[in-house]
Amino acid sequence: MDDSLNDLIIEEADGELTLRSLVSTKEAGIIIGKAGKNVAELRDATGVKAGVSKVVQGFHDRVLTVTGSLQGVAKAYSLIAQTLLNNPLTTGPVISYMRKSATPLTTATIRLLISHNLMGTVIGRQGAKIKHIQDDTGVRMVASKTLLPQSTERVVELRGTVDAIEKALLDIGQCLMEDKERAYGTILYNPSKVLMTSQSSTALPAPTSARRPMSNGGGFNQRPPRSTFPRTGHGTDFQLTDNAANGINGGSICTQQVSIPSDMVGCIIGKRGTKISEIRQLSGSRISIAKVPHDDTGERMFTIQGTPESNERALFLLYEQLDQEKKRRELENGQPGLAPVSSSPA
Repeated sequence: MDDSLNDLIIEEADGELTLRSLVSTKEAGIIIGKAGKNVAELRDATGVKAGVSKVVQGFHDRVLTVTGSLQGVAKAYSLIAQTLLNNPLTTGPVISYMRKSATPLTTATIRLLISHNLMGTVIGRQGAKIKHIQDDTGVRMVASKTLLPQSTERVVELRGTVDAIEKALLDIGQCLMEDKERAYGTILYNPSKVLMTSQSSTALPAPTSARRPMSNGGGFNQRPPRSTFPRTGHGTDFQLTDNAANGINGGSICTQQVSIPSDMVGCIIGKRGTKISEIRQLSGSRISIAKVPHDDTGERMFTIQGTPESNERALFLLYEQLDQEKKRRELENGQPGLAPVSSSPA
């Protein structure tokens, strides 16, 4: 795979599925193969488009992105799992291998990246969907409790045989495609952006108290045309708003909207507005909240306005607060967060 393909984003057409996962740098080399041989064969066999993010110094993981038909993507990941089993690593946090006496290696673990908004879709009501997938395919699924840094994605591990992984991915992919609207507003995990944020975190400008409250408006998933800003893979991209020329701290202003369930709005606002004020201050974005639900789903629209970077921080903080509130309610009700799915340590 040449450098032009080392990108987090691959264009997705209507009816196609994009599945992202974490792979180690060594595993990425195996997937690509000498002179791109393995990935070329993968494309020919499945008809998918595949890309691996660039190496980021200090990060062991890279992001593998596969886009194509549901059947093609599931088959591609099963072929990737088989390729990794055929070329075992002595160590590796992403693809693990289990030996039973002297038998050949048959079990692989792949770490999928799933939008926090879509976790409920994969788990199902009271865990029914995830239980069905595990019982039907024989895979073992482990969901992380926390969001990946500077993103609203979580890791879901699939562990099983190559055939079981393909079958499970057909079910998971179908769920994601049927409910893809919920992926609006997703901030994709991007190791290079995490590195840039950590390097510049001490230099982040403090928001000024002179900023006026923002007005409602703007479009879904809007952004300025910056190639380094991750797209959700669903919906439209960010685009410049009319007041982009008056950017905060010299940057371009964009507007993004995201829907929040009405029964969760209170936890985001906080007592006397303390929590939403904190999110505004930490992110530097302006945030307004619709007074009534915008449709029959009962969800209320949050409108976020600021630079792309400040909006990312605002979304991350919003989803983090939602996740904390969900866990608090589950503890009160005596229900584990992901009943049929074992959770990795936070």
